[in-house]
Amino acid sequence: MSELTNKELLDAGVHFGHLTRKWDPKMAPFIFMEQSGIHIIDLNKTLAKLNEAKAAVKNIARSGRKVMFVATKKQAKAIVQNEAGRVNMPFVTERWLGGMLTNFATVRKSIKKMQMIDKMATDGTYNHLNKKERLMKDREKAKLQRLLGGIEDLNRLPAALFIVDVKREHIAVAEAQKLNIPIFGIVDTNSNPTLVDFPIPGNDDASASIEILTKAFADAIAEGLSERKEAKAKEAAKKESEPEVASNN
Repeated sequence: MSELTNKELLDAGVHFGHLTRKWDPKMAPFIFMEQSGIHIIDLNKTLAKLNEAKAAVKNIARSGRKVMFVATKKQAKAIVQNEAGRVNMPFVTERWLGGMLTNFATVRKSIKKMQMIDKMATDGTYNHLNKKERLMKDREKAKLQRLLGGIEDLNRLPAALFIVDVKREHIAVAEAQKLNIPIFGIVDTNSNPTLVDFPIPGNDDASASIEILTKAFADAIAEGLSERKEAKAKEAAKKESEPEVASNN
């Protein structure tokens, strides 16, 4: 896994913060300077924090646990969905439903309802419904798929959250905090980094910035998953060879 450089972050515009009047004073340690009324983020701090986040999430992935990706802003949706899908992690890109974590059992019921409608369409049950009933079921399924499709395979609470724009996704942040679920997040100059366990200071508005940081984060997950797979393969090979050793003795 190649390490990002300051130049790559610079080219992606990761250093551009918000207008100085919109800043959160708690972001002061991550701000390099002010330029034309805009705060400039210290990319050395970004790289250091990104590497911390990558090391931590790699361990989570290696343990086989799930990291939920969250980004509902327009310029981040497709990027986050693609990167989460690439490493087979759950994601929320439409709307954060209140209670998605704190009332997870109810969310699971809605997912099961969506899966039940799917089953009805394939097992012939649809044939016994009239046109209006089928239309209602299809609409209900489309709505549930849009809101919950990204977490359909999540059977228990995630081990961590990765959030683009922690200020916008404040409900997700609050729910994760309540349940002591670690939060990784891209934190712009208008956000409070102390709300996040692993803040990654950076521009959370430009798609190029979101993409380079999200991809680097997902790459660390991919590396953790690869190491998990290798460890499992070694363990399986070891178990296979053990009976042979015993029989030879």
